[in-house]
Amino acid sequence: MHTLDASERKKLEGRSLVIGMWGNLFMGGAGVMAAILSNSNAILVDGLFSLIGFTAALLGRNVSRNVDAGPDRLRPIGYAADEAIFTTFRALSLLGLLLFAMCSAVMNIYNYATGHPPEPLIFEPLIVYFIVIGLTCFLLWWVHHRSWSKTGRNSDVLRLEAKAAAFDGVITAAAGLGILGILLLQDTALGVITPVGDSIIVLLLCLTAVTQYYKDFMSGLGELAGVTAGPEHIAKARRAIRKILAKDGGRLVDLSILKLGRSFHVSIYYDPMRALGAQEFDKLTLDFEHELVTVMPLVEVVVLPTQYGRRWPDDVNPRKNPRTHQ
Repeated sequence: MHTLDASERKKLEGRSLVIGMWGNLFMGGAGVMAAILSNSNAILVDGLFSLIGFTAALLGRNVSRNVDAGPDRLRPIGYAADEAIFTTFRALSLLGLLLFAMCSAVMNIYNYATGHPPEPLIFEPLIVYFIVIGLTCFLLWWVHHRSWSKTGRNSDVLRLEAKAAAFDGVITAAAGLGILGILLLQDTALGVITPVGDSIIVLLLCLTAVTQYYKDFMSGLGELAGVTAGPEHIAKARRAIRKILAKDGGRLVDLSILKLGRSFHVSIYYDPMRALGAQEFDKLTLDFEHELVTVMPLVEVVVLPTQYGRRWPDDVNPRKNPRTHQ
């Protein structure tokens, strides 16, 4: 199987996001128009969801182009944080939309209960909408998921866009089935709820999605806050550098890993147990990085010569024991 290089991965990711951008714009416009023609709040939420997806894909393209750029004067630790920023606020925007939709649905149900029924649904425009938009969502999910798989499954941008397309498709399918159910229930004992049936559908769908997007938001927020990477990443890194440690003969004091989007920043706290010059230390750092890049394709490695680890012990810590200047 052909392994894509960095330029091919970036090109494939960019192409996927362009398709997602125009696909979401089409679905957003169709959703707003269908909502106006049918008086359906569920379809309006679906259209707004897609319009947010258009904006996200547009921003995601810029993130994708720069995410693996190295450090420079403007960004001394590189651009990896841009992906974590994108996924955090993408998840936050989706959470905001879900909460807006839930509040709107609750208000519609409350107004109906207090004697102010909503406009009756017009079903004819909805049939074409559900078929076309459902197929479009499936196509976008397939494009994003395929690109995510082919680029090594390490792009949080593509992962979140694929998830959003899948959820959009689920919303569309569930809204279609729910509105069909409303049509069938009109002449039954449950006919009393049919005027707010689409609001009930919106409320139930949003409740099922809030937890997942909240997890995505907290995950991205943790990366931005500098929370350590998961134990599986730390275990992989320790296994990868084991050979270099055995060969060099020094002592691994500590290891810390930060994940930012698809990139990893690895700090190796190392006691070489001997004097090392700058050239030897650079070679040691490169040896570590050559091993780590096999398990973390985008990785920045810093080797810190120390006998203490990531923080000073209290007995030598200047903040705990400041020196008294004579």
